[in-house]
Amino acid sequence: MARFFLAIWPDAGAGAALERLAHDVALVAEGRAVERASIHLTLAFLGEVEKAREAAIHGVAHASTSVRPFRLLLDRVGSFRRARVAWAGPSQVPEELTLLQSGLEQGLRDGGFKLEDRPYRAHVTLARKVAKPLPMAAIQPVELICQAFALVVSAGGRYTTVASWPLG
Repeated sequence: MARFFLAIWPDAGAGAALERLAHDVALVAEGRAVERASIHLTLAFLGEVEKAREAAIHGVAHASTSVRPFRLLLDRVGSFRRARVAWAGPSQVPEELTLLQSGLEQGLRDGGFKLEDRPYRAHVTLARKVAKPLPMAAIQPVELICQAFALVVSAGGRYTTVASWPLG
């Protein structure tokens, strides 16, 4: 079995800005910066999924593509103490992100997938294994232009996009 998740990848400009921010945040929080190739916004984490169930994920994803493309402004940083990660997130969540994420989550649950029970909090992980909590603070906004989302498999610490779907 492989570990799957649905995510939005930043474009080159936003990815570069988030990579710089990740290094800055890691220094302050005394953690390990997330590599550029791994920076993403998770929509739904499915965990271990049998390969045979992958088609069901594709069906749910395809059914969620009617959401319009949108902009997401990551304008603050903070940390999750228990998870020991520092992140960038939005102070305002666009309605389109809420519609996309909740539609995917409901479709996956209806399809029998086990998802986390905690409420969704839009964020991009910037640093892992942080030693110091990072107080929530405003930052120069990084704009994500969200035009598509992807199904990603995680293996050996590397992420591989399996499929992607355009929005709208």
